[in-house]
Order: sequence, then structure tokens, then C-alpha cells
Amino acid sequence: MKSAFCFLIAAKRCEIAGLQQLALTSALVNATGRFIHALQRERGLSNLYLASQGQYWADERLAQVARCDELQAEVRAAFDTLDTETPRAGNGARLFSRIAYVLQGLDALLLLRQRVQTQAWSAARATAGYIRLINGLLAVVFEAADSASDPDISRRLVALFNFIQGKEFAGQERATGSALFAAGCAQADGQQRLLHLIDSQERCLQVFADFASEPLREAWAAVQRHDTQASLERLRRILATSLPGGPLDTGLSQIWFDACTARMDTMKTVEDALAAELEALCHQRLAAATRDLADFQKWQRAESLGEDLPDHGDFFDEGHAVPAPPVSLAHPVQAYGPQVERSILELVHEQALRLQQMGDELDMVRASLNERKIVERAKGLLMAHRQLSEHEAHKTLRQMAMNQNRRLVDVAQAVLAMAEILPPGLR
Repeated sequence: MKSAFCFLIAAKRCEIAGLQQLALTSALVNATGRFIHALQRERGLSNLYLASQGQYWADERLAQVARCDELQAEVRAAFDTLDTETPRAGNGARLFSRIAYVLQGLDALLLLRQRVQTQAWSAARATAGYIRLINGLLAVVFEAADSASDPDISRRLVALFNFIQGKEFAGQERATGSALFAAGCAQADGQQRLLHLIDSQERCLQVFADFASEPLREAWAAVQRHDTQASLERLRRILATSLPGGPLDTGLSQIWFDACTARMDTMKTVEDALAAELEALCHQRLAAATRDLADFQKWQRAESLGEDLPDHGDFFDEGHAVPAPPVSLAHPVQAYGPQVERSILELVHEQALRLQQMGDELDMVRASLNERKIVERAKGLLMAHRQLSEHEAHKTLRQMAMNQNRRLVDVAQAVLAMAEILPPGLR
């Protein structure tokens, strides 16, 4: 007959298996983040190359292509570590579908580069191609963040995803502003897109601040005080306040590009710190769980040899009832290890409380990801129903939220509720 220790050991093995999967997922996220940053730089250099009709930046672009290929190999290797044979619960289907889509994009990357090299595509079309691939990679990071079963790891994954997403909006801002300055003329559509990208960055970075650790929040605040940020804000004001059709100094195009690039490079240092913190936490959790498993197994062997064990306690004693989880999760229950003076019943109760606490905090962390999904679905519905751009759909949702004095996610849910009465082709 199986004892309580048998099931405690089984529970711990399940936890270890989950943490091992999280360690692989974190490594995948880290490799993807490095690749995205390199692709963002390749996209920027490709724009400069195309804007100069191939006269400049050719060597720099080819060197960056080689660097991207090295990082692409790391991402593909990280994909290969994932177990695709054993069915996965949760979001496994979505994660694997995202990876399959990205692999198609990576296979097509060579063709995109050839069209840039031969100047067969405009800068705008090449940028759109890079954005599509980067968005696919970001979707992989999103699904990875949504799969974490440890609340502290999940928090850091959510912070990392939103920071990487914010940096991608910064990259698109760099391309949009460069095009406006290079054209020498303010354009209303470009100015509106620029404002949308700045707003999108701020929303992502606010979520990052909500979920990141205090040291990383302080590191980001220090970056924001840098002189580069002041220069960028000055150039932003020039672009945003110029009258549509009015002249812009084309000489500012390179200055804008350099300022944006400097900001993205400093953001990368914060992203790297986030990734390192995430990786360290995964290894810490895994090591602690492995030690607990060894302790459980040692106590189980003692039990099988008939050695004296602590009193199992009285199951029906009210003093042993599993307590309700605390209202505040600021001080979570410490990781346990079997002590000689403690009963098996206490271990079972402590494990139940710890798992309950983890589940409650995971619900809190994932609320951010779920809200994002709802808002994105509502934007998609508005884009299809009203033939709006992504920027116009988001602006419409925000305006509705302000007019009704409601949260953006609540308005998005109301929009989705209307889908049932729309014609099938517009749902």
C-alpha cells in the first residue's frame, strides 16, 4: 500500500518536471530576445541601405546579417530542446503553433534579405517583412510567459515579455521617425503612427514596472534619466508638433536614428539583466526542489526500514486543519524540507497551502496576459467590422473607455460580446 511519502515524492517530481520545462522555456525566451534585438538592428540598417539607394551601410548590414544568423541558430537549437512528443497540458498547442509559424518565417528570411540586397523592395515593404517576423517571435515569448507554473518565474516572464514588446515598439518608432525626417515633410499618417507607437511603448513599460523586481525598476528609471532620452524627447516634439505638409530638416534623420538606437541599446542592457535574473531564479527553484525530493526519499527509506518517525498527528484535530490562504501574498510560505520534529500531516498541509498560494498568485500574474488577449481580440473585431487600421482600432477602444469612464479591458469585453450579433463574415 502506498504511503503519504509516496505521493509527496510524486508531487515533488511533478514540480521538478515543471521547473525543468520552465528552465528550457526561459532559455528559449532569452535566446529569442537576443535574436529579436539583432533583427531590429538589421531592420534599421536595411532601411538606411535602401534609403541611400545602396550607397551606404552595405558592409554594416552584411555584418549584422551574419550576427543574426548566429543568433538564429541559437533560437533553433532552443526550439529543438522542447519535447514535442509528449502531449503538454495548458497552452502547449498554442506555443508549438507559434513556433511552427516562426520557423516558416525564418526559412523565408533569406528571400527578404535578397530583395533588400537587390533593392527590389522599398524600405516600407522591407520593414513590414521584418515586423511580421519579429511579431511572430514575440508571440512565442508571449505563449512562454503564459505557460509558467511558478508565480515568481511567471512575474519575471511577464515583465520580460512586455519589456521586449516595448523595445520593439521603440524600434518601429525609430523607423517611422527616420522616414519622416528623410522625406523632409511632415505627414499626418506618420505623425499619428509615431504617437501610437510612443503610447504603446509606455503601456508595455508600465506593465514591466508592475511585475519587475525593484532593482530592475531602478535600473530602468536610471536609463530614463540619461541624456539620450532628453535628446530623443526633443526630436519627438519636432515631429509631433510640425504641421502636416510642413518642412522637416532632413539632416535630423541620422541624428534621430542614432538617438533611438542608443536608447534601444540601453534598453537591451536592462533586458539582459531581466533575462539573467529569470535564469538564476529557475536554477534556484530547481535546486531547492531537488533538495526537497532527496529529503523526502531519505525519510521514505527510513520509514520502510521501520525506523522511528515523528508522530503523524491527529487528522481530525482542528489544530491540523489546512488554514485559509493569507490575504496578502507579500510573504509567501518558505520552501519546506522534512524536519525530524515535524509530522507527515504537517508536511501535507504545508504543501497544500503552498500550492494554493502559488495558484492564487499565478491568477494575479496571468490577469495581465489575459487582459492583453481580450484587448487584441477586440481590436481585431473592430478592424474587420469597421475596416480600421490597428492604430485606429486601439484609438477607438481608448476613446470609448474614456467616454464611459471604464477600464480598457472592460470596454474590450463589451465589444467582443457584440460579436454574437454581427454577420458571420464579420465576426
